[in-house]
Amino acid sequence: MMLPLQECEQHCFCTKAFSEHLGKNMASSLIAVFFMLGISHVCSSVFRREQQTWFEGVFLSSMCPINVSASTVYGIMFDAGSTGTRIHVYTFVQKMPGAETVQRLLEVAKDSIPRSHWKKTPVVLKATAGLRLLPEQKAQALLFEVEEIFKKSPFLVPDDSVGIMDGSYEGILAWVTVNFLRGQLHGHGQETMGTLDLGGASTQITFLPQFEKTLEQTPRGYLTSFEMFNSTFKLYTHSYLGFGLKAARLATLGALETEGIDGHTFRSACLPRWLEAEWIFGGVKYQYGGNQEGAMGFEPCYSEVLGVVQGKLHQPEEIRRSSFYAFSYYYDRAVDTHLIDYEKGGVLKVEDFERKAREVCDNLENFTSGSPFLCMDLSYITALLKEGFGFADSTLLQLTKKVNNIETGWALGATFHLLQSLGISE
Repeated sequence: MMLPLQECEQHCFCTKAFSEHLGKNMASSLIAVFFMLGISHVCSSVFRREQQTWFEGVFLSSMCPINVSASTVYGIMFDAGSTGTRIHVYTFVQKMPGAETVQRLLEVAKDSIPRSHWKKTPVVLKATAGLRLLPEQKAQALLFEVEEIFKKSPFLVPDDSVGIMDGSYEGILAWVTVNFLRGQLHGHGQETMGTLDLGGASTQITFLPQFEKTLEQTPRGYLTSFEMFNSTFKLYTHSYLGFGLKAARLATLGALETEGIDGHTFRSACLPRWLEAEWIFGGVKYQYGGNQEGAMGFEPCYSEVLGVVQGKLHQPEEIRRSSFYAFSYYYDRAVDTHLIDYEKGGVLKVEDFERKAREVCDNLENFTSGSPFLCMDLSYITALLKEGFGFADSTLLQLTKKVNNIETGWALGATFHLLQSLGISE
């Protein structure tokens, strides 16, 4: 089934260890030998990240009981950011190794799961940052619409199946995904890597502290104990709402609180001087352009974005000596400016983002194609990493879309957590 501008992935995990893993309440000793054999099929293409959607972040998980037909367990993840929607269909097999958008994606799920399993397959949706930014009444109306679509589907719809995911939970699940795929969750996690996620409306940071000083100096609410695979991880995690890439554009333009002003153009030194354009974000239309007079380029642009993050984020000292995985807009902007390869990703230092920001911003007069926000975005990423989180120029960032051929992000971690919480092995 082909769906325009939409991606469906079905991943097949086949391992005897995972069979035992489910049957023994996910014993941590078995994690090391759980791996992906291959991808069953990939259908259609992907919603481009720049395309607008009406909500940010959808989570749909579905499982069928362990005793159903060949002991197969299915997991469906809808991941819809503020600018794109995709579906992941995971199939776990116990063998040796070997609104309209939602409705359309449900059709993909129906094609991917045997009809005999539909009624026993629960669907759960958790929206992320885009809905957290909306007025509560509007957000709830959108969630109600999705719930009604689910109720008309052939799948099982549990109580409280639709809601808004806490931002820090999103960060935790992304950390679980990356470190599970790296094989680092079977022990005590000494070799785990932190994760950085930069969406359109929010940004998350999550890592496993190694020093007691970090635990002592971290503000309340930034540390959480998370249980998975019979292990408890005391994680540093925080989600900063309003600090995603697109929300930061509005803040830099001075338009974050205005919801657009008819006839007013928001201007910035980060944009080409000749630029006059409009941009729709969160259903609101904004007029924007470059400075008609005055400064333009990296230094004045960096001064603008610095005001968005300086003094507003906690800076754990430990991260200056750590390595992190970075994805979402960190990855996209690095690809856009040829810092990394689209397929392979790459390793960058924080200072590489600043170098590229200077190069792009100081050539705004010659801007002819691509996103007019590129200078602003790169400058913001630089400021967020250095002045926001407090990373050193030399801090290494592993930028990747996939680990062991599975996408990074929170979807797989959410699947594992739901498997555990449903107790489907009972």
